[in-house]
Amino acid sequence: MDKPVYGRVLLKLSGEALGGESGRGLDFDMLHKAAKAIKACADMGVQMGVVIGGGNYWRGAKDGGGKMERSRADMMGMLATVMNSLAMCEVLEQENVSARVMTMLDMPRVAEPYSYGRAMRHLRLGRVVLFAAGSGNPYFSTDSAAALKAAEIGAQALLMAKNIDGVYTADPKRDPDARRLEHIGYGEILAKDLRVIDAAAASLLRDNAIPTMIFALDPPENIRRVVCGEHVGTCVD
Repeated sequence: MDKPVYGRVLLKLSGEALGGESGRGLDFDMLHKAAKAIKACADMGVQMGVVIGGGNYWRGAKDGGGKMERSRADMMGMLATVMNSLAMCEVLEQENVSARVMTMLDMPRVAEPYSYGRAMRHLRLGRVVLFAAGSGNPYFSTDSAAALKAAEIGAQALLMAKNIDGVYTADPKRDPDARRLEHIGYGEILAKDLRVIDAAAASLLRDNAIPTMIFALDPPENIRRVVCGEHVGTCVD
């Protein structure tokens, strides 16, 4: 049986990837497959924190398109992450995984307000903790929220499951010669202004010496493979 190489991780799931082929709404087949992969990791004793993006519903300032005030557009994006986290919590529980949603915005009738102490207690009890509503502040992406939570809970790695299978030398949709990189440093990402992780997240992860694994969510089995030390996608450190 495979053994995990990490005891605690922060998994960042792309909202668009959870939307399936259309990238919009929720593909419950994909949700269940992701939940089964998370369950496989939890059953091995890995403490799992999860941050889910909201791009399958709303991408903050990008979807606002200058038609609305940035802070309000970002707040809508935070609410999209709450919807995704509630859906994933439901599916995890259907898969017999104990899970909790904690939000950075006060909405006690919807989910628990975030508390470091309570989050750590949930993790130590083997519960999957879904951190929703980003950082609770506008102008910060869910990448930054994931980096922040990874540092805060002492995660040994940040796993980014996206709708692309790693970091490329160029946009693979536009450049047929683009090749996937097996490894890249945070310094290079910042120096070259690469947009695979936003600069705020890359700086925080570098300063806290947290490696990031970027890989495709499809197939979701990749989550378990990465947790067990297989090289999938691109390693950033």
